[in-house]
Amino acid sequence: QVQLVESGGGSVQAAGSLRLSCAASGWPNCMGWFRQAPGKEREGVAIIQRAAGSTYYSDSVKGRFAISQDNTKNMVYLQMNSLKPEDSAMYYCAATYRDCTSARLEIKSFGYWGQGTQVTVSS
Repeated sequence: QVQLVESGGGSVQAAGSLRLSCAASGWPNCMGWFRQAPGKEREGVAIIQRAAGSTYYSDSVKGRFAISQDNTKNMVYLQMNSLKPEDSAMYYCAATYRDCTSARLEIKSFGYWGQGTQVTVSS
């Protein structure tokens, strides 16, 4: 079983930065971040292949967000820069034993989820 705990959410003004952290138990092959705003569907943000370190991003965050990991601590991070109000959402850490190339940024591919951490970007 995989357990995930997110932290680092908060409120920030547009163009600001925030870093989210996800502490994992177990060793899934692919981990990442998803977000969901009120009234909207959950969407994939970024994922990372744990063994190879390969990363994948949604077009909406490419160039602004960066996913990384610290394997000694079994942690995954999401550095968010140049934040926009439309980035406001509940951010969830997710994991799967599938490879990222197979799982892609698809919600149904991920069977393990954290409780979420709120990110609010104001203008």
